[in-house]
Amino acid sequence: MSEQAIAIKAQKVSEVADQFKAASAAVVVNPRGLTVAESTDLRSQLREEGVVLEVIKNKVLERAAKEAGFEELNDLFAGPSAVAFSNDDAVAPARILKKFADENDKLVIKGGVVDGSIAGVDEINKYASLPSHEGLLGQLMAEFQFPIRSFAYAVKALQEKKEAEEAAE
Repeated sequence: MSEQAIAIKAQKVSEVADQFKAASAAVVVNPRGLTVAESTDLRSQLREEGVVLEVIKNKVLERAAKEAGFEELNDLFAGPSAVAFSNDDAVAPARILKKFADENDKLVIKGGVVDGSIAGVDEINKYASLPSHEGLLGQLMAEFQFPIRSFAYAVKALQEKKEAEEAAE
């Protein structure tokens, strides 16, 4: 193998290792058997959430995972492998891939990394059940608004009661 080819492969390993380090989540899947249309649909769903799905050679993945400090992932890199990387939302890849895998038996989730920790299939499925970032923010805002709304209703009820008493007099 020429030195140029070795340099190109080393650069690819370095790029993938950087992706693993920068990612909030990296979920490894086996996409074997997906049609072009299914693959395109999956990539489109992922892209809408800012997630990138890449099919990468297992040897590159093994070396990149080792360089990134995730050697435990090397067991996942058997057979066809694709990795969904998300730098922003740690839940999005798990949620989208789980939903797609439930609808399509051909896609198999192998495991991954979430917030710097190795996650097996069970953990990925748990993350998939969490609401999106926007959903969590909405729930938080509702919790903050509840006491204020309750206070406002109590004040309004007192005002109405006082008005009713004044009208009765």
